[in-house]
Amino acid sequence: MTSSWLRIGLAGTAAALLAASVAALAKVPDKSAVQAPRAAPKIAPAAPAAPAYIRGRIAELGRGFDGRVGIAVRSIDDGWGVSWKADELYPQQSVSKLWVAITALDAADKGRVRMSDKVTMSRADLTVFHQPIAALILGGKYTISLDDLLFKAITTSDNTANDKLMRSVGGPKAVRAMIIAKKLGAIRFYNGEKALQSKIAGLIWSPKYSVGSAFWDARSALPAALRKAAFDRYVADPYDGASPAAIVATLARLKRGQLLSPESTRRLLFVMSNTKTGANRLKGGLRPGWTLNHKTGTGQELGRLQAGYNDIGILTAPDGKSYAVAVMIKLTDVPLPVRMTLMNNVVRAVIAQHDMTSAPMAPGR
Repeated sequence: MTSSWLRIGLAGTAAALLAASVAALAKVPDKSAVQAPRAAPKIAPAAPAAPAYIRGRIAELGRGFDGRVGIAVRSIDDGWGVSWKADELYPQQSVSKLWVAITALDAADKGRVRMSDKVTMSRADLTVFHQPIAALILGGKYTISLDDLLFKAITTSDNTANDKLMRSVGGPKAVRAMIIAKKLGAIRFYNGEKALQSKIAGLIWSPKYSVGSAFWDARSALPAALRKAAFDRYVADPYDGASPAAIVATLARLKRGQLLSPESTRRLLFVMSNTKTGANRLKGGLRPGWTLNHKTGTGQELGRLQAGYNDIGILTAPDGKSYAVAVMIKLTDVPLPVRMTLMNNVVRAVIAQHDMTSAPMAPGR
């Protein structure tokens, strides 16, 4: 009997050991089910340093200007960038029309609108300041395509054309949503020309301001202290502010085809190449064979001071290399020719740098 119990005990012990072994094996993960270790995140290579000449020249131009200016230059092909106080927010004024254009073309790329769609304009669409389209609207209702609105907004900086295009593709919220969705960075967008220009002046918009000299008259009638306070608030924290650094980064992405479809990219660059405003801003520094796709912006004045005097664009050399450039003057009272000369000289500096690094070597060298 003892031996029977012993055999039973040994059998039980063996069974327990076998169960334990099976349980232990069950805890060992099947190698085929184990996930491969995640690859280390790729670290983007650091952008190359800008060449010494362009760094020194841009710093020299920034220091030498009597006013608050931001300058940014980026080589679209080689990746280097150089700047002067380019991370601050500067008043964009009509530079912001570029974001409306991108919003419209992006909506067309997504099938939400067609650029051939027609809209009808009336006196209620009129804005303020530069609006050549007003002459067509005041003659009666005027029908126009979204594409034509975009062309007028960019090439002639027509405020009314721009605001109608903006409202036709979703309004200010749509533009701000595009800026966020495409991660454009430090770029603000306000609520259109009526709201922006009124707020800068210390006024509340009234439809009567859109015709004749009514806006100027109402602005002049304000107490000087009230208007100065409104102007100073705008300069200190522009409602439509953007950093030159963010703008040149966006222009580089536009040129590379990273913001819009190929067709929309070509269309926008073509339109920007036909800009009529600012003939002696960035464009004044071009050399034969170079081209410029650009957008200007010009702000209100208070006495001799002007808040916002800008030009931003893409310079392309005869060999096809491109550079994004932004010169944005936040506040200055220097004469217009001095501001234009600054912009001319920034372009000349880019061209000189290009020649140093891209000119073919002489035979035998």
